[in-house]
Amino acid sequence: MIIEVKVPALAESIADATVVTWLKRVGDFVGREEHLTDLETDKVTLEVTATEAGVLKEIKQANGKTVHSNEVLAVIDTDAKGVAAAPVAKPPAAVPAQTKIGPAARKIAQEKNVDIDKIDAGARGGRVTKEDVLKAAAAPSAPVQQEFTPAPGVRSEERVPMTRLRARIAERLKQAQNTAAMLTTFNEVNMQPVMGLRDKYKERFQKEFGVKLGFMSFFTKACIEALRKFPVVNASVDGSDIVYHGYFDVGIAVGTERGLVVPVIHDADRYTFAQLETKVVEFGQKARDGKLSLEELTGGTFTITNGGVFGSLLSTPILNPPQSAILGMHKIQDRPVVENGQIVARPMMYIALSYDHRIIDGQEAVQFLVAVKDALEDPARMLLQI
Repeated sequence: MIIEVKVPALAESIADATVVTWLKRVGDFVGREEHLTDLETDKVTLEVTATEAGVLKEIKQANGKTVHSNEVLAVIDTDAKGVAAAPVAKPPAAVPAQTKIGPAARKIAQEKNVDIDKIDAGARGGRVTKEDVLKAAAAPSAPVQQEFTPAPGVRSEERVPMTRLRARIAERLKQAQNTAAMLTTFNEVNMQPVMGLRDKYKERFQKEFGVKLGFMSFFTKACIEALRKFPVVNASVDGSDIVYHGYFDVGIAVGTERGLVVPVIHDADRYTFAQLETKVVEFGQKARDGKLSLEELTGGTFTITNGGVFGSLLSTPILNPPQSAILGMHKIQDRPVVENGQIVARPMMYIALSYDHRIIDGQEAVQFLVAVKDALEDPARMLLQI
């Protein structure tokens, strides 16, 4: 029987994908659900696997080809029993089987100038992992990327094309600047109450739920309560209409080697603190491994980004279209504050809300940020929803 391997159905917001690397050649036997190739979109890298076992009879889309939903990528003959039964023709730009490598590992190999064909991965069926690449890069014989270490007095430069993800990020950020009347308002939060709760319950929390109690769950809960009070901050613009969302799909910005991605916690208001922390950890790992699904990257009514993990003290986050607001977290720093007429040191964090002034008035933006501040400085508010 002849089986067609097709491009998975892409989300409406994704027009096409690019074939990255074929891991099999025409004539190779492939097992059911065996990894055949990767497709790179402007949001995520997708793995394409064999739906049935058989011999790879034909590759219809070569490496670097742009493809669309349900387009045929390859043909598998399930009646063939081995390599000898397959055609001898090879597809353009097909790669040797010993260079099977995932997108994350390939990215590291390119950055560190590691020749993946020289990596011994026979124990894993020829599959090169990120650990293999990093080990090869650390070896004394690993080549040095001269473009990053030019000789004194040498003016060097290198031109490389943007990845699809980087190009899409650039497009969306420019879209936000061109279409939204974007402003940013600031406030600062005394993080002592939240840090006190974490110190008191962190060991019991981790023992009970198997995940650390971080800051993101507190900020997500605080933002949801503020969004309930100011629903326009959770809205979006569609032409001349304002679309009010009766749900809270919170995007969590994650920095990766490939660029910024924003996986979405759908119906975040239904999550407990432990579930939120688990989801954030899961998103971080998937983002680094390039394993986020299209569903996890689709939608979102509000976004939280944490520049504090990189040491940022203050910033003006840019909107994530079509959303109308984004909250920026920053570095916690001990600063002098006045309490009851006394100057004391407290762990303070600047928070920023960038918003679309076309539908969100300054008063609403300021009050929203104050509501987030109040919830974090008195966490009981989040339990009582007041």
